[in-house]
Amino acid sequence: MALAGNTPTASFVTKIGKMQSAGCRLCRIAREARGESTDGLADETHGHINSVGCKGMATTVTAANHSIWRHLYDSMHAAQKPKSKLRFVTLDKESNMCTLWRREEFLKICSKEELVEKAQDIEGAIPVKKSQETLYKLDPGSFFVNRFWGRRPDGVAINEALKIVYILEFKRSTDRDEGFLEVKDAEAHEQIGALKVAAP
Repeated sequence: MALAGNTPTASFVTKIGKMQSAGCRLCRIAREARGESTDGLADETHGHINSVGCKGMATTVTAANHSIWRHLYDSMHAAQKPKSKLRFVTLDKESNMCTLWRREEFLKICSKEELVEKAQDIEGAIPVKKSQETLYKLDPGSFFVNRFWGRRPDGVAINEALKIVYILEFKRSTDRDEGFLEVKDAEAHEQIGALKVAAP
């Protein structure tokens, strides 16, 4: 049904004339529970209810995403050849950039100052989200640097011999809709664009 595009979501059921509104019922319930307005609900599509954009499913979707990623990450580590110089450094949990750059092996690649200098322009070009506006207004001067150090890539691997840091980011998406790859690439760029440019 998902591949055919006829999952009985509010969007589909409205399309065939069996409902009045395509607005997401799960988002409505979550907003009502928090005492928030239910105006401007996103359309309840298969893609929406399987994304963190759906306020009623965000916790479940995030848990599923993390579970799948941990399995993939552990599998990559297990498949590594004994002579490989690549070392996975976030096997037990995610770490933010600030925590990673306290480690000696990262500081040997480049200093924190060098890393921030490379990241500043890219990080500054990424829009401030609505949820970040309060922090931005408190201290616009240091907001972008702090946001960079707070970034948490899904995984990180390092090759100390070649002085290369690999930022690993996992995106889960339906490939049914045209342009899905561009959407996910844009999401990844917003999350780790500055890391890709800054990390050596």
